Amino acid sequence: MYDHFHKDVDWQLFPTMSRFFATGSDSESEESSSADEITPKAPGTTFKQSLLLSDDEEDTKRVVRSAKDKRFEELTNLIKTIRNAMKIRDMSKCLEEFEQLCRAFLKSKNIVDKEGVPSFYIRLLADLEDYLNQLWEDKEGKKKMNKNNAKALSTLRQKIRKYNRDYETEIAAYRENPHESADEEEEKEAEDSGSSSESEAEEGEEGMAAKSFLKKKPPAETVPDASKFLKSAKGSGDESSSSDDDEDDEDWSSDTVDSSSESSDDGEGKSASLAMVFLKKAQETEKVGEKKTVKKKKLKKKDRLEEEAEEEGGEEGEGGWEKVKGGVPLVKEKPKMFAKGTEINTAVVVKKLHEILQARGKKGTDRAAQIELLHALAAISTEHNLGQGILVKIKFNIIASLYDYNPNLAAFMKPDMWKKCLDCIDELLDILFENNNIFIGENIAEDSENLGISDQPFRVRGCILTLVERMDEEFTKIMQNTDPHSQEYVDNLKDEGRVCGIIDRLLTYMENKGSTEEICRIYLRRIMHTYYKFDYKAHRRSLGIQGETKSEQDQEESEGEDSAVIMDRLCKFIYAKDRTDRIRTCAILCHIYHHALHSRWYQARDLMLMSHLQDNIQHADPPVQILYNRTMVQLGICAFRQGMIKDAHNALLDIQSSGRAKELLGQGLLMRNMQERNAEQEKIEKRRQVPFHMHINLELLECVYLVSAMLLEIPYMAAHEFDARRRMISKQFHHQLRVGERQPLLGPPESMREHVVAASKAMKMGDWRTCHSFIINEKMNSKVWDLFPETQRVREMLVRKIQEESLRTYLFTYSSVYDSISMETLSEMFQLEMPMVHSIISKMIINEELMASLDQPTQTVVMHRTEPTSLQNMALQLAEKLGSLVENNERVFDLKQGVYGGYFNRDQKGGYQQKQGYQRDQKGGYQQKQGGYQRGGYRNQNQGNY
Repeated sequence: MYDHFHKDVDWQLFPTMSRFFATGSDSESEESSSADEITPKAPGTTFKQSLLLSDDEEDTKRVVRSAKDKRFEELTNLIKTIRNAMKIRDMSKCLEEFEQLCRAFLKSKNIVDKEGVPSFYIRLLADLEDYLNQLWEDKEGKKKMNKNNAKALSTLRQKIRKYNRDYETEIAAYRENPHESADEEEEKEAEDSGSSSESEAEEGEEGMAAKSFLKKKPPAETVPDASKFLKSAKGSGDESSSSDDDEDDEDWSSDTVDSSSESSDDGEGKSASLAMVFLKKAQETEKVGEKKTVKKKKLKKKDRLEEEAEEEGGEEGEGGWEKVKGGVPLVKEKPKMFAKGTEINTAVVVKKLHEILQARGKKGTDRAAQIELLHALAAISTEHNLGQGILVKIKFNIIASLYDYNPNLAAFMKPDMWKKCLDCIDELLDILFENNNIFIGENIAEDSENLGISDQPFRVRGCILTLVERMDEEFTKIMQNTDPHSQEYVDNLKDEGRVCGIIDRLLTYMENKGSTEEICRIYLRRIMHTYYKFDYKAHRRSLGIQGETKSEQDQEESEGEDSAVIMDRLCKFIYAKDRTDRIRTCAILCHIYHHALHSRWYQARDLMLMSHLQDNIQHADPPVQILYNRTMVQLGICAFRQGMIKDAHNALLDIQSSGRAKELLGQGLLMRNMQERNAEQEKIEKRRQVPFHMHINLELLECVYLVSAMLLEIPYMAAHEFDARRRMISKQFHHQLRVGERQPLLGPPESMREHVVAASKAMKMGDWRTCHSFIINEKMNSKVWDLFPETQRVREMLVRKIQEESLRTYLFTYSSVYDSISMETLSEMFQLEMPMVHSIISKMIINEELMASLDQPTQTVVMHRTEPTSLQNMALQLAEKLGSLVENNERVFDLKQGVYGGYFNRDQKGGYQQKQGYQRDQKGGYQQKQGGYQRGGYRNQNQGNY
């Protein structure tokens, strides 16, 4: 029977043996099948199968692992993938793998409940959150991301923040001591590996697995615990390599044991005890687990000491090893400009300049290094006295390179670059002023340039005006992108004096050497820096107020002409010489703005009316339209200060009624849907915004408009209280009144709008004192009225207007109550002079607003009983409405009959006879005809239809 059993075994394993000899390597076959797993079967069958296995079946060896090992291996593999994706900034992959990791962790819930949350999992959560926060704060990096990665970054950041709330304590503990947590993790893993080997040995004793009968595999492959995968994720390559060497030594010892056991089996025959071999191997696996744990602890301690030594060396700084980043080493030495022994002359420097400029704009060009090279080239040309021509050429290119440093149009210059730019332009202007023999211009071709020292004057291609205009635009961008409520904004604004100084110097240079067109351009730049500034010194001089101290008086005397004189001179030159409509339009608007700002109402109004800009401003480009809106607003505020309430209201009506004053004045963007404005349009509109120091106070603007509307609307409402066809002068004012009426609880007014609404209600009752107290008080003074230059004069004007309009409102409201009223009484009630009361009442009588007459000897106003009572007014309204209803009804009836406008042809009984009618001609206009509407007009194909 034994022989039969032996034969049977040989026959079964013959194909396996032939495959073994074909491969020729034990290790290769082991590697190919190392990942196979089997599910445990009944103990009896497993033991029988183990008896049937021979020594030649090493390549089909399988490993039995615990559920914990399987789950942790799956988690570590996913963590490794996530860390790889983090290295290459692949956010989409990170998001995908993180979702899989969460699902895998959920599956491992039973094991995690027993063992606790693994430290490598907590470590990943903390690292991933820090990494995402770092990416999120990197604005430049986010802009360079593609759409999918940016979207994935946002989604993953939200998910990780929400997910980490459940592990806040563990993550906080890890962050407090990341090194210790990593050590504990590895020690724990080492213990796990030892315990797992012990458990495997116990399973072998019970006959649960057959692997104790197989030839022992190298330990690096048989230990499937999580530490193997964690090491690769952490990147400790040296550690793993050293442990592999030690484990190789163990392999040799295990192989010798195996071989001795094999030989003993052959020598003793088939009757050798299998149990002895089994017990020996179980003891060996225990020893291997213990050895491995001890070695891991030693290695970890060694690594920790090395890290501490590195940190100490890093603190000492000098004489130790230096940790460097991977990649191409940076060359710290500056490349030599010219080879040794090269003769430095103009041609060589120009050639080198062209070489440097050829790299401009190419991908990978270091723009900062390029600027440094140009500076070095300028220093070499100065050192070798190559003349001012080549120096001017290099300066032009340095300034152009500084502008190109930010390739993005929306980006603004950094402070150091901005200072360098201003210095370079100043140096360039110094050279141009010192050397009259340098001619610069865009029309000079590069071939005809004369850069070398000779009898001929220098000729350089370039335009200093374009550079200064670009400098001015960069200054505007810097102010747009700085927080207006910070000290940084104030510091940046101090540079405006330097910018204006450069513009003034260039203006002087251009007046001598520039063309008319160039002079107009630089004049406009000077105007744009002047028109919005209030000239306090000129204002004080006009009022006859001198400086408080002697130094201030001397300064005022030494200073040149007023801003009004400068604006007048510059603008009139542009009016006369400019050939482009845009520069002239901008100059006119700035001139009007400056007049209005300094309360020269009539000059500003006349210039606006004579320019006819309002007729075609809608065809201008957006920046000019913004300037027009700002000018109209300033004109309205000026009219208000002068007491021209109606003109002020008309000027501000278009801006305020739109509800978009902030946007129309270029002082900010309103929130809109993405359908109305996409991201690109939003960027363009942001670039058009006016810097904060040029803003017009929107609350002051709204207050001026609402007070003007109140002074016009309240008397009008009182005069036409029962008029069915009463029109609204200001919709916005009526809206504020309705909002005030809808308030369930009326308390003291808080905001500016509430103050105006409360004042309107008081004026409606003819109570001018209450109205005055609501419009002029400490709160309104601080918010609005103190912002005007001539505060006291404006307040006096307002009081006067409130008294006059309250008197008119009182007469409209209560005229039906009085038979006669003394003008002296009215004068006392409203604190107005008798001539003023007389004037107001006379105007009302002349305009047929008030049905009364003046009795001169007694100084009384005698009312005529012609005004209808409230009941009569309502009856008149009803009659008007019924009349309009009848007309509409007849129109509808006639349309059904095929005749339009039949009520015009009715006889005198109907009261609707119309002698003149209108008929449309072919051009769509109207032709006047005698005798009413022609009925045939609708059937005639040559004439237009309604």
